[in-house]
Amino acid sequence: MHKKKLVVFLPAHNEEGNIAKVISRIPREPHPDWQVEVLVIDDGSTDGTVEEAKAAGAEHIVSFARNRGLGAAVREGLASCVRLGADIGLMIDADNEYPAEEIPNVVAPIWEGRSDYTMGSRFKGSIRGMRLHRRLGNYCFTLLQALLLRRMIWDGQSGMRGFSRLAMEHAEIIHDYNYAQVLTLNLVRKGFRMEEVPITYQVRQQGESFIKFNKYMTNVLPAVWKEMRRPVSRKRVAELKKARAVALRKVSMEK
Repeated sequence: MHKKKLVVFLPAHNEEGNIAKVISRIPREPHPDWQVEVLVIDDGSTDGTVEEAKAAGAEHIVSFARNRGLGAAVREGLASCVRLGADIGLMIDADNEYPAEEIPNVVAPIWEGRSDYTMGSRFKGSIRGMRLHRRLGNYCFTLLQALLLRRMIWDGQSGMRGFSRLAMEHAEIIHDYNYAQVLTLNLVRKGFRMEEVPITYQVRQQGESFIKFNKYMTNVLPAVWKEMRRPVSRKRVAELKKARAVALRKVSMEK
């Protein structure tokens, strides 16, 4: 039987103290029908991130010559997963805050054909160590997405997300700074099915987050506005749904 390829990709910038820990927590044989590979998108790191990733067992490294931003790194991660022949892609932050051992749970809805796009939800699961101002920021941006999409969303800023191949092929991230909001808006508006999976979350113990409130607001809000103004072709959505149905039939035949 042909094994399904799951590529776990980590966008990383100066995470030499954390990235090996994340890679070591990734289940390599979560299912007998899965082949798991690790991909690191090095966003212009100036420390030993790449060396630590290689030593920890990452099969693939893509390095940017300079720091381009998290949005650019995730965009490259999705494109690289497609080039590597991934059936499913799983993005996880390289800061060791998200539970890599729970990857099988996060991709299960995609594997089972129930979803095209999954998010590991901290607020449906458990959170340790998150400060009040970060909680409030997460709540506000999540509420904004929920209102724009007219559906319930628990955790719109999750750094742990799963993608079907079709979702990876058609996902668009319109700015380099970040991806969290615009990616969900883009995929859901195109008709891709989204599901949130409860996860456990621990705020980073080492290193520093790139997020600074003023810069985040001035970059993210205009990008959300731009994404929502982009037209979504009903014909294109219908084509995507048809392609998804074909892909699901293929999956069911191979099981």
